[in-house]
Amino acid sequence: MPSPKSSDSTALPFTLSLEDFKGDFSFDGLFESLVEELLPEFQEEESGSPGAEAPMFPAVDELLMLFTDSCKELVDLHRQVDTRLRNLKEEVAAYDAADRKALAKVEKVVDGLFNNFARLDSRISTVGQTAARIGDQLQSAESQRETANRTIEHIKYLMEFNSSPGDLIGLSPLFSDDSRVAEAASVALKLRSYAEEDVSRHGAGAPLGDGDANASSGLEVAVANLQDYCNELENRLLSRFDAASQRQDLPAMAQCAKILSQFNRGTSAMQHYVGSRPMFIDVEVMNTDIKLVLDEQDSQTPGTSNIADGLSSLYKEITGTIRYEAETVIAVFPSPDDVMSIFVQRVLEQRVTAILDKLLVRPSLNIPPIQYGGLLQYLRILALTYGKTQELAKELRSVGCGNLDVEGLTESFFLPHKDDYVEIEQASLEQLYQLKMEELRAEVQQQSESTGIIKSKEAFDSSKKQISITIIKEFVHWNEEAISRCTLFSSQPAMVAANVRSVFTCLLDQVSQYLIEGLEHARESLTEAAALRDRIGASVKRWATAEPTSAVEAASAAGESSFRCFMIAVQQSGNSLAIVHQYFSNAISPLLPVHGSNSCEEMTTAVSSIEAAAHKGLLQCLDTVMAEVERLSSEQRPTDYRAPDDGTAPDHRPTDACIRVVSYLSRVLEGAFNALEGLNKQSFLTELGNRLHKGLLTHWQKFIFSPSGGLRLKRDITEYGEFIRRFNAPSIDEKFESLGTMANVFIVAPESIASLVEGTPNMQKDALKFIQLRDDYKTAKIAAIVNSITS
Repeated sequence: MPSPKSSDSTALPFTLSLEDFKGDFSFDGLFESLVEELLPEFQEEESGSPGAEAPMFPAVDELLMLFTDSCKELVDLHRQVDTRLRNLKEEVAAYDAADRKALAKVEKVVDGLFNNFARLDSRISTVGQTAARIGDQLQSAESQRETANRTIEHIKYLMEFNSSPGDLIGLSPLFSDDSRVAEAASVALKLRSYAEEDVSRHGAGAPLGDGDANASSGLEVAVANLQDYCNELENRLLSRFDAASQRQDLPAMAQCAKILSQFNRGTSAMQHYVGSRPMFIDVEVMNTDIKLVLDEQDSQTPGTSNIADGLSSLYKEITGTIRYEAETVIAVFPSPDDVMSIFVQRVLEQRVTAILDKLLVRPSLNIPPIQYGGLLQYLRILALTYGKTQELAKELRSVGCGNLDVEGLTESFFLPHKDDYVEIEQASLEQLYQLKMEELRAEVQQQSESTGIIKSKEAFDSSKKQISITIIKEFVHWNEEAISRCTLFSSQPAMVAANVRSVFTCLLDQVSQYLIEGLEHARESLTEAAALRDRIGASVKRWATAEPTSAVEAASAAGESSFRCFMIAVQQSGNSLAIVHQYFSNAISPLLPVHGSNSCEEMTTAVSSIEAAAHKGLLQCLDTVMAEVERLSSEQRPTDYRAPDDGTAPDHRPTDACIRVVSYLSRVLEGAFNALEGLNKQSFLTELGNRLHKGLLTHWQKFIFSPSGGLRLKRDITEYGEFIRRFNAPSIDEKFESLGTMANVFIVAPESIASLVEGTPNMQKDALKFIQLRDDYKTAKIAAIVNSITS
């Protein structure tokens, strides 16, 4: 704050200093300190005292003087500050120059230090490289010294072994010290290698001098002695290994195995260990395996389920034993994979092949009898053992068997059986088929003997040799089982396809042979029924002049029964082929190549042969039906189509013969409607319709018709036509409709015949024949009308 100074009463003493402007300077504070004495009421105004009235211009002169003096003092202070700043700038410039000079000297000194350090580092690097070269040279010298010492020792040892043949007594302690067996083995093997190489080189080279000859002779002695010592040392280690094995001392076994690994890569130790396993020594193990798998009480026909259980138990025991031995092998041998490879191979070749040889006796030229299971039993056991053995191989691979191709080894066990597998499978299917046929023949024979049925009547019993869907399904089941073995024994698609095709062909042969035999048997009943008709005079001519007898009725019943029997056979054949086709689509086709059509062609051939057999029988069925139609038609009375002689009203109902024929056709053709399908059904019914049309035309030409008889004939034709519509054959329907129109020639008046015939030119020929059957043909001079029409 400014301090007051002495002045007159009109002046306000006040002095400014530099201190007033230091720190937190405030102009308002400075102004207040200047005028607080001159303007006390200013303080009061600020304090807010009420009622006071400030003068308009208080102490103006004093304030002007004060401000003037203050300006002067401020100018003086400004000059002082400028002077002080100028002095400070000069001092700072002087100090800065001095500092720059000192810094330049320091930098010069630092540069010198860096140069000295660089020279020192280069020197240190040079010294280090020199020391490294010296160290390498020393190390190389030390290595050469050690090599030289070892060489000297080896020469010394070689001279010891070279002393005399068979002398192993005077050897260095190294070769007899049990605590240094590993070192002794290493040295002995190296010496033997050196000696053998030298003997081999001189023995195969040029002629030698005396010195060389002596050296070679001496080394040959050394080779023999070293070989004897190595053999003795190896046997000693093997003995120690066996002793440690008896004690279950795994560390001692591992130590011996490690040393023995130097001898022929440890092969002797591995084989010795594997050969000493109890399963390869104890003969009772093999006997136990056989008892476990085979039931000695029924060794001829062992059940596959028992074999499966026994084989699973045996393979489980073998896997457990190998897993247990693997733990010991890993703990003992430095190359456990090699040991496991030898061990697993020995197990498979000794234990597994022994049981397989016992189970799988290849069929020779003499097929095994069926009472002992036949070929099917052999094939089932083959598939069972193959699958179980492949599972064992996968299990052993997971346990560990080194580099052994365990899958390939087990596969080789079955190669002799797989070479002729397809031929045996085909022979087995043929054996099963023949057995089934013998069973069916024996069943028929037994039924015939028990019922006393004679051979001639046996043909009409459809329950004895009828085609059975159950047997067809059994054929398919055999084939399906065989196909499963085809896919099991081969993984190559081409081989699988070839085998499947061969096996499926067996099914086609069996089905076609069985169905054709069934159809032929059913056809024999048709033939025998026809022969029976012939024997009793079943011709239409004889039946027309004789009353029906029991023999005739028997022949008719035989024909109808044989017809039904054959239709059932046809229906069963169709159902059987549907089963085979579905089996082919579901099971066979996916296993064949996309472009392979051989099996399709073979199936088409089989179906064609079956259809050919069925076609022969269907023709005989048509003959049987038409023979019965002719017999029933022959019972037609001559008065059926004539006016009643007693003057009674004509009967407009169908004739009795027509009713019996339609009734017979409705009854017997029910089997055909059920048995036949598609084009076969259409063809059969169309042929029957044509024959029926022709037969009725021939039959009616034997009668004379009155107008009322023509009406009754037309009623018969309508009855036949309504039945024929069930055939769903438009061409036959048209023929019977034409017959109905043609019957009008018996009804119309003679003068209308010409217009009727000329209006139906398509049946003019038959109509002219029928016109001659009018009862008034001669009396009404219709012959002249016919002549005019024909001319």
